[in-house]
Amino acid sequence: MAHDIPHDRPFTTADLMARGISRHRLQQRLLDGTVRQLLYGVYVPADWGDSPAAKARAAALVVPAHCVVTDRSAASLHGIDLHDAVERDVAPVLEIVSVGGARATRRAGVLGGNRALRPDEITVIDGVRVTTVLRTACDIACLRGRWRAIGALDAFRTAYGISEADLVAMLPRFRARRGVTQLRELVPLSRTGVDSQPESWIRITIYDEGYPMPAAQVWVWVDGWGRAKIENAWEHLRIGVEYDGLEFHSSPEDRAHDQKRRAALAAAGWIIIVVRRDGLTLEGRATWLAELGAAYGSRAPAFGRRTYARAPEQRRRGR
Repeated sequence: MAHDIPHDRPFTTADLMARGISRHRLQQRLLDGTVRQLLYGVYVPADWGDSPAAKARAAALVVPAHCVVTDRSAASLHGIDLHDAVERDVAPVLEIVSVGGARATRRAGVLGGNRALRPDEITVIDGVRVTTVLRTACDIACLRGRWRAIGALDAFRTAYGISEADLVAMLPRFRARRGVTQLRELVPLSRTGVDSQPESWIRITIYDEGYPMPAAQVWVWVDGWGRAKIENAWEHLRIGVEYDGLEFHSSPEDRAHDQKRRAALAAAGWIIIVVRRDGLTLEGRATWLAELGAAYGSRAPAFGRRTYARAPEQRRRGR
């Protein structure tokens, strides 16, 4: 039984101490699975979900009044998860900034800092001040690697209907800021309707290799199958590149469906290059990019790939 631990709200160790509950009791509840850590230093009943509202209520316990939740923590509160897989095994660091000239917060589990934010760039989620979806998307596109940046822009545009014009209107706010060059370049390359971040990573990888940017989420009619959606495609060449993640492409039923669908596409003249999780590594990328080169060469032999002033290692850093 865990009747001594709050079961209807998030809590901190300080809350437990005030109720006369020891750290040892908390450790017992963590071990038996009735309690889990949602944020660093903030605990919730095990059956609490990871919804933005739940995380906002947890953040409210540790975010000072002069602070605003930003970057990936803000994205999480807006319902978009941009943390790496390895970070999901531990409570994520809370990214916050102090505004109004207040000193940056320093405490374990908090990545503090200072940032100049306008009132219209701050919203409130369940009592917690958070950067708006538009400001959050632009901040991440400046501060994170190229893959995470394009993934964030696509995800926010898809989830919240942000237009390219909305993003362009924000650019003057980031003038002379670190990362603004990346933001300025990626805004016109971002898309809406993208289903997953790996799709975004694949699309920007293709572009960085010198190919024309493929269209995202192309719907085509395939005889013997019907309507089919291809993630990254050049419809005029009938070439597509798709990502098969574990969640929707690992069961026998999923694989059978994928095989039948791609057989129908192949019969209709499509070349579909399939990228799986290992295709996101440097070695894996080389394999499917070679397939793409062969396919593109067979369909557009006169095509000349773009060249860059940047060295290949600079534009292949990815995340």
